Amino acid sequence: MENNARRRPSLLTLLCCTAVFSCGGPPEKEFRAGAAAVDVTPQAWPLPMVGSFRYRPAESAHDPLHARALVLDDGSLQLALALVDSCYIPRSVLDEAKSRAGKATGMPASRMLIAATHTHTAPPPAPGVGLRGPEAEAHTANEALYSEQLIQGIADAIARAHARLEPAAIGWALTAVPDEVFNRRWFMKEGAIPPDPYGGVTDRVRMNPPRADPNLIRPAGPTDPQVAVLSIRTAGGEPLALLANYSLHYVGAIPPGQVSADYFGEFAAAIAQKLSAPASFVGILSNGASGDVNNIDFTKPRPRREPFEQVRRVARKVADAVAEACRTIDYEPRMELAMAERELQLALRKPTREAYARSRKLLASVSPADYARPHIYARWAVDLHEGPATTDIKLQAVRIGDLGIAALPFETFVEIGLELKRKSPLQPTFVIELANGAEKYLPTPEQHALGGYETWLGTNQVEKQAAVKVSQALLDLLASVAPNRP
Repeated sequence: MENNARRRPSLLTLLCCTAVFSCGGPPEKEFRAGAAAVDVTPQAWPLPMVGSFRYRPAESAHDPLHARALVLDDGSLQLALALVDSCYIPRSVLDEAKSRAGKATGMPASRMLIAATHTHTAPPPAPGVGLRGPEAEAHTANEALYSEQLIQGIADAIARAHARLEPAAIGWALTAVPDEVFNRRWFMKEGAIPPDPYGGVTDRVRMNPPRADPNLIRPAGPTDPQVAVLSIRTAGGEPLALLANYSLHYVGAIPPGQVSADYFGEFAAAIAQKLSAPASFVGILSNGASGDVNNIDFTKPRPRREPFEQVRRVARKVADAVAEACRTIDYEPRMELAMAERELQLALRKPTREAYARSRKLLASVSPADYARPHIYARWAVDLHEGPATTDIKLQAVRIGDLGIAALPFETFVEIGLELKRKSPLQPTFVIELANGAEKYLPTPEQHALGGYETWLGTNQVEKQAAVKVSQALLDLLASVAPNRP
């Protein structure tokens, strides 16, 4: 009995040890989150819309455009994730928005990820950006006004989200919506593929072929049906914000003459309704690797639908799947964050001597009224020939617990996204394209060999091995932010 008594610690000893551990040890860090959406619908009309090879003036908005931001804080690091209802946004515009947001919040630009959703019915993000005809020149003043509105709106969204930081819990889930994604590049029977804009006849695949065409053989690539869901609740259990990711280019079929956020904006409204969320809730849908994926089943005739009907249908289907996935999430009140970025220099493609000479001759003889797709590609070829030899791009990796996000400034082929998801040291990982810049299409070397719209000089402007270099750099970044594991 005496020996047992000597070995048993006294109540006073236990109390002292507990006090030292709880009071003298490092305090647990509080996880916080804040979210905000700022309306960036144009105020001055008309404006041209980007995302087409023809002049499309907009006189009004079918539905509002927004900059939506989510700020996370683990007690040691703060980071911002923002999505903007735009087709694409040049790096210079986003850098200015980050600078303004940094001044308002104290957050460094290296802790901000900003991407375009890729709606094809949005105004130019800067004056002179996009495919232009002579009619568009009359709207340059309105474009300048809109660019300033857009920059400030993005900065305000991040600043407001930062100001709303509050204790929160976070979790994630994966689901899938496979029947709304289709690879848009198709192998065709001999003679069914028209020449490229430079007069070549070497393409082996065709982008967006005629529907239900007897010349269709098979798609030239896969799709990614996965929907990743990052969900945040307040400490009281109320929905605070949600970030989803789906690899679908856009839907379209918007009423003519109107800007629209496409299915990205419709999803934001639908998910708020399905979660019975408060008015302060911010739903966000980001675009995954979808450069060669769209919403068209080319094996069937075009269905008869009213304008915007397909947008609503797809958005609500994705929102249904996301809302159901949210039921499975275990929310954590503590979550470690990490983020890293790097610059990668890539060579810019140059036209052949013959293509350059042909392009200059074509541009010298065209009248403004006859300006069409061949002239657009001729201008791109001349600009690439006479421009710099390289471009610097920004790549980013984010870690939220064991979840990873890879961000890159391209319309990215789905194979690249699938490879990043498969090889990432963080599981799950999802990809956000058109982030921190707009560098046009990024096909794999294998898809380059097949030709087609996304590989043409001008539509694609970086070296043909760029996808390999970008993928490896992103995997290195993801490894740099991954926690050490035995």
